[in-house]
Amino acid sequence: MKNTFITTGLLALSFISTNAQNNSAPVYLDDKQPIELRVEDALKRMTLEEKTRLSYAQGKFSSPGCPRLGIPELWMSDGPHGVRAEINWNDWGYAGWTSDSCTAFPALTCLAASWNTTLAADYGKAIGEEARYREKDVLLGPGVNIYRTPLNGRNFEYLGEDPYLAAELCVPYIQGVQKNGVAACVKHYALNNQELWRGHIDVQLSDRALREIYLPAFQAAVERGGVWSIMGAYNKVRGTHATHHKLLNNDILKGEWNFDGCVITDWGAAHDTYEAAMYGLDIEMGSYTNGLTSESEFGYDDYYLGKNYLQMVKDGKIPMEVVNEKAARVLRLIFRTAMNREKPFGSITSEEHYKTAYNIASEGIVLLKNKSSKKAPALLPIDMNKYNKVLVVGDNAVRNLMAGGGSSELKPKLVVTPLDALKKEFGTKIEFAQGYMAGRPMYGNEEVIPQATMDSLRNDAVQKAGKADLVIFIGGLNKNHFQDCEGGDRKTFGLPFGQDELIEEIMKVNKNIVVVITSGNAVEMPWEKEVPSIVQSWYLGSIGGSALADVLTGKVNPSGKLPFSYPVKLEDCPAHYYGEMSYPGDSIKQEYKEDILVGYRWYDTKNIKPLYSFGHGISYTTYAYSKPSISGKSISENGELTISVKVKNTGKVKGKETVQLYIGDEKCSLLRPEKELKGFCKVELAPNEEKEVKFTIDANDLKFFDDRTQKWTVEPGKFKAYVAAASNDVRGTLEFEYK
Repeated sequence: MKNTFITTGLLALSFISTNAQNNSAPVYLDDKQPIELRVEDALKRMTLEEKTRLSYAQGKFSSPGCPRLGIPELWMSDGPHGVRAEINWNDWGYAGWTSDSCTAFPALTCLAASWNTTLAADYGKAIGEEARYREKDVLLGPGVNIYRTPLNGRNFEYLGEDPYLAAELCVPYIQGVQKNGVAACVKHYALNNQELWRGHIDVQLSDRALREIYLPAFQAAVERGGVWSIMGAYNKVRGTHATHHKLLNNDILKGEWNFDGCVITDWGAAHDTYEAAMYGLDIEMGSYTNGLTSESEFGYDDYYLGKNYLQMVKDGKIPMEVVNEKAARVLRLIFRTAMNREKPFGSITSEEHYKTAYNIASEGIVLLKNKSSKKAPALLPIDMNKYNKVLVVGDNAVRNLMAGGGSSELKPKLVVTPLDALKKEFGTKIEFAQGYMAGRPMYGNEEVIPQATMDSLRNDAVQKAGKADLVIFIGGLNKNHFQDCEGGDRKTFGLPFGQDELIEEIMKVNKNIVVVITSGNAVEMPWEKEVPSIVQSWYLGSIGGSALADVLTGKVNPSGKLPFSYPVKLEDCPAHYYGEMSYPGDSIKQEYKEDILVGYRWYDTKNIKPLYSFGHGISYTTYAYSKPSISGKSISENGELTISVKVKNTGKVKGKETVQLYIGDEKCSLLRPEKELKGFCKVELAPNEEKEVKFTIDANDLKFFDDRTQKWTVEPGKFKAYVAAASNDVRGTLEFEYK
């Protein structure tokens, strides 16, 4: 049958009936056929109007299929920390369902701090099951943008400052999600590293920085993770919006990396019909909004890939090859998800999911400091037999940290706060004082709390602290606007709501204080030298309070390591070192003047001491590293070297240690960092247990991107391998040569 003549519903019914009598389904409906044959068959049956209609939204989180052919629509949902509550079809209001609660998983900074690829796979599997249960086809995550400045409002959604760490964790996450027949949508491609002026800021950077720092996690997501969709970013790159950018989409993503999935806009990120059509955009969502809240009088056909796109095709300005290629990508995504009859049914808010959320939270919490002396033993883990009265202070001890934050806002079925968990553990020994008030989580605005209220809360907390045996301060940031929130960056590096002053006032009346910082960013710590114990917590999700309480009390030995560096002061941070044109820009353009020296690469190479280094995190036990060994003294283009080290738990409790491998090029024709992360391994050790950790490196681990030749290359010469417990805690150094 000549499928091109099937253009009406009546003919379609006749066609389906005829095929049913012949007991043979059309190729595109036969899931036993290869997906490319199905795509090709569907394209032959579709009209021009049907093909172009695939490429733009029909609702806030839905894009159409081809109803005449029985090809279903796509349903999308915000992630990546949980499946968002249902949004109205045509505005940003919540639909008010009673069946759309979810498990809130820890934010991705917490996953990054776990340095655990197995947990990344568990995370993806669990959140993919929840998305599948809610009948979502595309989960909008994970985010893999690089942590460039601690002021970025969305850093909490990402995987830290190092491209290797982000790549290693996003791949199993993606694979876990997609095993459920749900597409992961890696975002925000690319260079969306600040929220201020995100819709138009024009990023200028070198090809080296682009390739070595900002693209590797996206490349791993495509080439190793096999991700089915990518979300284009809001910002411009070298004069063109990233979401329809020839270099990023056509040349690199779909050309060099052979990406066969869909490029989907961030909501409202498209700006030009011709560029969107020709430069790699496949599905346009949310146009004529600000990406989250505003509305317009335009209809969906008025989108850039709507009627104007169709007209340009009819006028011959856009070739049919482009239309077919774009439609094929959308069909491929539909066949992999909405029309995938082999996918499991999924599940939601199960005990298994809560366990996964707990495991990620408890392994991601980082013990930054735990000072002890002969006169004053370490405060952590807390031995409640020593104390009659413990005062918990801070808004984050009782706050639902899943609210706010923009698109990451969640409606969790269960929320266990730190105060809940500590009271469950210690009962009447726990007293609470709020200490400060953060206000409501409002997108685009911040609530100003009267100073009299703040003074009263602070005075109450200080008075109670003076009578307590131990103070646990649980503060930091939250997901209010101008903190860790989409749509705006932080205004200052210091803690908001007078928390620094509150901590200092408490210290005057009680030196026994544990400070817990909840955030997705580094914060200034003017009190750091005086506070004996400091914990970096994150947005820990539904079971976060239990995980934090278990770490504080020693039921769980902390094993998290920082996925970003903690500068002493903001000016030490490479993005800020070069002034306003580097961050935040002049409101039109910005220049990444630090180039490839992002995070620890900067601190190491420039000999600037951070407050806490990338990879730092201590434990309730201690670890001894043997002298590392290497399998040879040289390596060639096709060769490999194995680096081995033994790690022993020399303390009294079981723990997990993350062994890190860095590589440094001793001499190069271009600037290179002192060292770069090229491997890590998290091992669990009982007291006195010793295990051997092995890393294998090859020539690819030594290469840099040479922008003079536009190729990855390695120059002959000497290299060093650093076995480390953190970027500034090197336990052994080995030398070898590339020939």
